[in-house]
Amino acid sequence: MTSSSNDSLFILVKSLSKSEKRQFKLYVNRLGVNADAKFLALFNLLDKMSTYNEPEILKSGIVKKQQLSNLKAHLYKQILVSLRLNPVNQNIRIQIREQLDFATILYHKGLYKQSLKILDKAKAQAIENQEKVIAYEIVELEKVIETQYITRSISGRADELAVQAKDLSRQNVLTSKLSNLSLQLYGIMLKFGYVKSDQEYRWITDYYLAHMPDFKMSDLGFRERLWLYKAQLWYSFLTQDFLSCYKYSAKWVQLFYDNEPMIYLNPVFFLKGNNYLLESLFFVRNRGGFKESLERLEATIAGKKFPVNDNLETLSFLYINSNKINLHFMEGTFQEGLKLEPEILKGIKLHDNRLDEHHVMLFYYKLACLYFGTGDNRSCIRYLKMIIENKNLSMREDLMCFARILSLVAHYEAGMDYHLELQLKSTYKFLLKMNDLHEVQKEIIKFLRGLGEIYPHEIRKEFKKLHKTLKRYENHPYEKRAFLYLDILSWLESKIENKPVGEIIREKAAELIR
Repeated sequence: MTSSSNDSLFILVKSLSKSEKRQFKLYVNRLGVNADAKFLALFNLLDKMSTYNEPEILKSGIVKKQQLSNLKAHLYKQILVSLRLNPVNQNIRIQIREQLDFATILYHKGLYKQSLKILDKAKAQAIENQEKVIAYEIVELEKVIETQYITRSISGRADELAVQAKDLSRQNVLTSKLSNLSLQLYGIMLKFGYVKSDQEYRWITDYYLAHMPDFKMSDLGFRERLWLYKAQLWYSFLTQDFLSCYKYSAKWVQLFYDNEPMIYLNPVFFLKGNNYLLESLFFVRNRGGFKESLERLEATIAGKKFPVNDNLETLSFLYINSNKINLHFMEGTFQEGLKLEPEILKGIKLHDNRLDEHHVMLFYYKLACLYFGTGDNRSCIRYLKMIIENKNLSMREDLMCFARILSLVAHYEAGMDYHLELQLKSTYKFLLKMNDLHEVQKEIIKFLRGLGEIYPHEIRKEFKKLHKTLKRYENHPYEKRAFLYLDILSWLESKIENKPVGEIIREKAAELIR
């Protein structure tokens, strides 16, 4: 039996807004379909269900088991057609493709001049909006018409089309090479994570340079520059060069602000670029730039021109709230940050079908860190437990790793150290298994393992010793990442100075402003 979690039709029906459901029913009526048509009856039944229930569908008598698959496929297609006709889902890209379809129909009817007229307007619109792949398709159809029929539309037409086709092909090939490199670097990031040694650094650098195509910066248009900045950004992330991450993500975002119509044509890339910029600013601890970029992003999303759809609402929720928490981390305002918790939990539930599990777990980790910063270690442990017990985080083993280490520290802080030895062994085995045992992690585990043998009056001296040891790795090229996930140095300083960890971080933030 198909479950609600992976039945595509059920998920699509449940994703529809009230206006989209109303539009679908109006669309069905315009088709002249009987109100009792099977696919409409199936739509109404699915709309009423809270979870997908195939036996209930069969019991309703709408359709026999052998016909259900075909009926579902038909309904799925009709919903997509209805959504495509909805003005909310119209954009330049869809409009250009629609014009290409119209021109193709006219061509097949033998109305060649009418077809060419539409193609010429669509091509100009495509080039203006950097839709060069569609523009190339249009030129190819123009070539077909011109070579098969004597239209005498423009003198020297053949040469003009040949030059256009060659130029667009060259630009599309360059875009393809840059997008391939960006995607391959992202794939390496997911599979292997950040570089961990000089050998890995040399390998990824050689790979990056070998796959970077030759080009002149002055020849690059919007789309080519976008993919170039993406590739440069992913290489910088892989090599943990966070200043370069900031440099290229800032170029990515500024590219959109310099070409404002592209924000509304490619809103997903715009949002992602801003998220990487904010992440980079967080890594380099540029609080002023972070606040300014976050406020600018929120203002753009709230603007009347910014598109509204389910996907963009989900991404906006994810990026805005995740970075709001990061700002509280930078400022040490943990208690204030916890005010975001109800809204985040509500949003996770609202966007359940579109938020992947990794991002949900990342929210839980951030909430755990907020609770840890306020000293509420039991609430911290509660969120960490949801991450540690999750068996589907193979793509984010780094998150699992630091969740386990923070859990050890939180258990110690909460005085719940009766199972600490068992947890230490479990965490150590996990780290060895994932082959991600860095020096910082080794030192923390070694310290926690030896706590039982330290006399109370000696504990402050041991905290100082661990702090001195870890401080050496704060700017280490392959170890510094650990401090981005877990501000262990501020925690140790709070233990040494007998101050709340939030106060330590606020003092550091104040120092950065001076």
